[in-house]
Amino acid sequence: MMQSLKSRALTRIAGAALALVTGALFAVTGAQAQAPAGKPIVIGFSQSLTGALSPNGKQALLGMEIWKDQTNKAGGLLGRQVELKYYDDKSDPSEVPGIYTKLLDVDKVDLVVSGYASNQIAPAMPVVIRKGKTFVSLFGLDINDKFKYPKYFSVIPTGQDTKGSFTKGFFDIAAAQNPKPQTVALTYADAEFAQNACEGARNNAKKHGFKIVYDKAYPPPPKTTDFAPIVRAIKALEPDLVVACAYPLDSVGIVLAANEIDLKPKMFGGAMVGLQATFFKDKLKNKMNGIVNYETWVPDEKQMYKGTKEFFAEYQARAKAAGVDPLGYYLGGWGYTQLQVLGDAIKSAKSIEDDKVAAALKKDKFETVMGPIKFGGKGEWAEGNMFTVQYRDIPADAGLDAWRGMSTQVVLEPKRLETGKVIYPYEKAIK
Repeated sequence: MMQSLKSRALTRIAGAALALVTGALFAVTGAQAQAPAGKPIVIGFSQSLTGALSPNGKQALLGMEIWKDQTNKAGGLLGRQVELKYYDDKSDPSEVPGIYTKLLDVDKVDLVVSGYASNQIAPAMPVVIRKGKTFVSLFGLDINDKFKYPKYFSVIPTGQDTKGSFTKGFFDIAAAQNPKPQTVALTYADAEFAQNACEGARNNAKKHGFKIVYDKAYPPPPKTTDFAPIVRAIKALEPDLVVACAYPLDSVGIVLAANEIDLKPKMFGGAMVGLQATFFKDKLKNKMNGIVNYETWVPDEKQMYKGTKEFFAEYQARAKAAGVDPLGYYLGGWGYTQLQVLGDAIKSAKSIEDDKVAAALKKDKFETVMGPIKFGGKGEWAEGNMFTVQYRDIPADAGLDAWRGMSTQVVLEPKRLETGKVIYPYEKAIK
């Protein structure tokens, strides 16, 4: 009897032990199928860390690094730490396809995102599409119009009117003046972003009935370094409006030439990249006065969302050591947001599988440090949030404090976020 009881007890103990071992093995096997224990999630991308785009690329990278550090401190994603794997594309689009091929075929990264700017995003697309990867881009203007790739998502607040969004506010404001200006000159770089932005400007001009008297592209730097001949040709036609669609080096060159040659249309600006970044503001200072240009975010109290102030406090504390833009208003917050959106989609999908992450990106609305984002057609934002600002009251000796707040710019559009009225014509604002 006693022996029988002992046998039954041993049998129960053995059965329980076997169940525990089997369950543990099953749990380990299941976990390994989804994500090997201890293996980090690796996100790969190219970034412009040298060359003409590097002032913006570097601040985007610091924003991305801050997201990674905060995410890992909070426990990572899906119980795994996150690593960033990136290479310098040297601001050269021809470097980009090779970088993404290496990331996917050699480094075997789990996920990919883009680096900064249209000119660098477009050449990555064929590689990404061929591999079937979900792709969250940073400041690409209407890149997916020609690819129509269902797993593409764009972090840039243009909305569905992508090409027109950069200059819509400029032309709406011009059309509201009395007497209404009549003529416009368009100058733009012969490159992806500028071509798209100028196509939008062309459509906006026609919509308001402006006559286009100059519409010419120039080879982007370093092929063009002297913008005085372009500005002189425009000045000779005496247009009421001058719109430039340009990347940072050409924007600086055009503004310097306009000041040197005393270009004085009734409005001047448009889609000039670079004027938003501290590095280029410091180069131009009071020469920016009067320009009406696009912005993607401004440090106005209405633009402070959950985590916004905390992010910029950390960014600015780390900026000097990182050797980047000290404020980070143009790309720092957006670099963070690019990965914040991806990270939240991974959490929602409970997976790093590209199809599942893409489904979450399409379905969810994301609350970010730069505001709410809901993706719509072509992976662009369902609703845009672009700004039109006018730079003014900038002293010749402007320093960092001049750019820290809203004292040297006013928001003209959208009206719900307006902080001032346009000074018109341009000549009045530059005095």
